[in-house]
Amino acid sequence: MGKITVSETRGKPRHNPLFKDISTQGGNLRSTPRSSHGSNKAKSSRANKKENEEEGFLDASASRKILQLAKEQQEELRDEENAERPAFGSSFQPEEEEDDEEEEESDEEDEDEEEYSDFEVEEEYEEEEIEVDEQDAELFNKYFQANGGLGEQSINLADKILAKIQEREIEIQQEQEGKPSEGVLLPPKVIIAYEKIGKILSTYRHGKLPKLFKVLPSLRNWEDVLYVTNPESWTPHAVYEATKLFVSNLQANEAQKFIQTVLLERFRTSIEDSEDHALNYHIYRALKKSLYKPAAFFKGFLLPLVDSYCNVREATIAASVLVKVSVPVLHSSVVLTQLLQRDFSPATTVFIRVLIEKKYALPYQTLDELVFYFMRFRNASQPQSHDSMDVESKDKKGPQLPVVWHKAFLAFAQRYKNDITDDQRDFLLETVRQRFHHGIGPEIRRELLAGKARLTSESAPKEAIMVDAF
Repeated sequence: MGKITVSETRGKPRHNPLFKDISTQGGNLRSTPRSSHGSNKAKSSRANKKENEEEGFLDASASRKILQLAKEQQEELRDEENAERPAFGSSFQPEEEEDDEEEEESDEEDEDEEEYSDFEVEEEYEEEEIEVDEQDAELFNKYFQANGGLGEQSINLADKILAKIQEREIEIQQEQEGKPSEGVLLPPKVIIAYEKIGKILSTYRHGKLPKLFKVLPSLRNWEDVLYVTNPESWTPHAVYEATKLFVSNLQANEAQKFIQTVLLERFRTSIEDSEDHALNYHIYRALKKSLYKPAAFFKGFLLPLVDSYCNVREATIAASVLVKVSVPVLHSSVVLTQLLQRDFSPATTVFIRVLIEKKYALPYQTLDELVFYFMRFRNASQPQSHDSMDVESKDKKGPQLPVVWHKAFLAFAQRYKNDITDDQRDFLLETVRQRFHHGIGPEIRRELLAGKARLTSESAPKEAIMVDAF
């Protein structure tokens, strides 16, 4: 088979052009191409109009005009027909039309009368008086009037609110006067449930506390419910967990009640019941946790412990908690002032010494109280406590003071020797001379003589007024 040359293919096309195929099949070939983008609206509208004209279609405006002309022609034909009718049926046609008009008018009048009559009936119904039964009136007055009378004033919401506020003020006043409101009797189910919780806490060692016990701090009468659980039978582990729960969830005044009623009692019984008079480890941890609310600890534990004439061992164990836990200076200043104003006892002096050795920047008011406290012992006839740490060997200067007092005096001289005035220094030196201790007295004198006088009150940078932290 031979090759086909280019000259042979040029003169003979293989098929007809595409536009001839389309025209022979009856289709219409568009002379102008459509616009690919709709950016120019004017061009596209003109092109569409031209296409519609070429294809024989009418646009909307032209069709609207044609319809309007057709409508006008029909109306003209109808008018001509109506004008020609009287010539053929003038004798009876108008009467029928008049009758029709009379019937329409009569129908309209009937409708108006019906509407008017309905309106009158409604007005008469609204104006009709309704007789109310006396029992219904009393029932209405019971719920919507003030005191059951028809002519009396209704209850006002503001009056209710003011009444509630007055009741609350009376309750607060009774609580402040020490006359609490009447207690609420606990339901039997609550008593049974918390008695079971008390049995659980009496054998508790570790793990999660019962959920009913965890909601106790959120109850208003938590003290009554707590009494049902019998805190005296709790294990030391349960006391520690309960202290964490109540101290962290209650306010300081409420946490103070828990510390005084539960923790203080368990502290003393734990020392008394132990063979070596030592405190249980978990009770000791509970004391440390209670110090996270310093005001509650001091008012609920330390001051009641001192007022109950505790011994030196109890005071030493409790004071060791103060050594290990940081306490704000204002709380320490207030409780130190309270201790200085109480009668002398070795247990009280233990707490005084520990608070001095914490090396606070105490206000001048507290420092003056400390100076007056040590100056009180210059007089040989100063009454002393029966609980003494040293042997009471009476001489012309009276009974000797316990060693803990001299140690507290030495701690004060070492820490605050530059915060006292010259007059106070002279009085303290005289106290050392009269209440001399052969081992500690020379140290106190050396510290006092090495100190410098503090600035006057006019130029003193330190605050002289102590804020009551409680």
